[in-house]
Amino acid sequence: MEILEQLFVLAHLLGMAAVVGSAVFVARGVATPALVWGARAQLVTGLVLVGLNEAADDELNTTKVAVKLLVALAVVACAEIAAAGERKGRGSRAQLVTAAGALALLNTAIAVLWR
Repeated sequence: MEILEQLFVLAHLLGMAAVVGSAVFVARGVATPALVWGARAQLVTGLVLVGLNEAADDELNTTKVAVKLLVALAVVACAEIAAAGERKGRGSRAQLVTAAGALALLNTAIAVLWR
């Protein structure tokens, strides 16, 4: 069970790297597929990790989980809206791409600093 949890943690971190990397280093305001899929991966793997911790009867800080879920939903929303705008030819949504990256960093800070 621990190996499964560690694999999901790895996937969760790779999703964060895809969002932040796309927003900061690669895209320069363009919603890349890595940004969108990274945001989706963060949301799904985060939910799976909460479920695995609940199944193992680990003590969870439900307030922290709820805040992280709200921030993750905002990241996904920013990424999806920016990507949809580009697919429809409405041009770059640089503010949304930047917001997705900043919110992903905020979610990482919450994970690390909130004990």
